[in-house]
Amino acid sequence: MSMMHPTIRRFTALLLTGLMLLSMAAPIAAQGNPAGMVATETLVEEMRGEQMRAELQAFLARDEVRDQLARLGVDPTEAEQRVDLLTDQEVAEMHGRLEDLPAGAGLGTVVGAAVLIFLVLLVTDILGFTDVYPFVTRTAN
Repeated sequence: MSMMHPTIRRFTALLLTGLMLLSMAAPIAAQGNPAGMVATETLVEEMRGEQMRAELQAFLARDEVRDQLARLGVDPTEAEQRVDLLTDQEVAEMHGRLEDLPAGAGLGTVVGAAVLIFLVLLVTDILGFTDVYPFVTRTAN
């Protein structure tokens, strides 16, 4: 048997102890922040939701829509902010309704869409999620 120098022996013991502690800490760290696989469908749905939200924002940015919203008593910038607060399901529903409207139907399409947005904002105001319309009053529970 060869005799190790006492300094090397201490260093080796310290190194082995450190490696054992690190090997025990790795599984604990992995449990705290799991990094699982993300399905392609999930990513596609998220991207589709962002795209539909952007299309609704672009629709609300049109001059005739902004004018109609103003006539209905809705601040157009407030409506744009409310679209950002809608869930992906609500955005998909509104987007589907806008897609169902005939293309190039003129002012009727714009009025219909503005009324749809007005109604969505009215319902969210009645439910207490927003405070857009001053004429909607809620009773304290």
